[in-house]
Amino acid sequence: MSFDTVLQYGHLLLEGSWLTIKLSGLALLIGAFCAMPMSVARSSDRRWLSLPVRVYISFFRGTPMLAQLFLIYYGAGQYRHELQVLNLWWLFRDPFYCALITFALNTTAYQAELLRGGIQGVPRGEIEAAKAYGMSTWLRYRLIVLPHAYRIAFPALGNEVILLLKGSAIASVVTLFDLMGQTRTIFAKTFDFSIYLWAALLYLVITMLIVRVWRRLEDRLNPHLRRRAVQRSSTPAVAVAPTE
Repeated sequence: MSFDTVLQYGHLLLEGSWLTIKLSGLALLIGAFCAMPMSVARSSDRRWLSLPVRVYISFFRGTPMLAQLFLIYYGAGQYRHELQVLNLWWLFRDPFYCALITFALNTTAYQAELLRGGIQGVPRGEIEAAKAYGMSTWLRYRLIVLPHAYRIAFPALGNEVILLLKGSAIASVVTLFDLMGQTRTIFAKTFDFSIYLWAALLYLVITMLIVRVWRRLEDRLNPHLRRRAVQRSSTPAVAVAPTE
């Protein structure tokens, strides 16, 4: 491990780390905003409402994110004239926005599917009780279904946060200087292979921080689960004598 290289170019790694966090964070926020209505539509019994969402989710979960990034970044150039007419070319010619759109579309599909599982995990008795109380569909979802669904899906959503953060490394292939992009640039200048190890350590540190923060949030959302785990760990095991 070369400390001279990381001392000389460490500021570039930190700049790339900040861009990685910003890109992933914005994509996750956009995905969380879009996933909520899509998960409700996906859970609907109306086929005309759930089928388009199912196709969308299947496409973005079933294809590599690198291919999706290429479709948006390079494919947008095929429609440059149309995008200029719509005054959208400034958006699709920028690699940052292309990566942001790709990651947001991808994580929306995953978050919508995870949240759909949470909606299906809500006890039917709570929904029936809300109906009996006279709540409208919108009120049921706002006060009962969605809060409960988010509590159920919250651990899985944490995994999606980590997967998107690590998957964002592909943004470097479209000349975006995130953490991996800066690492490749430094390696091209120094040919010091240990810089990739330092980049991996930075990814590890960021991931560990996210895990710790997410666990704290999970404990606040589901305090009863933490109390139950503490009780189980503090309860001594009772040996049972074998019966003849």
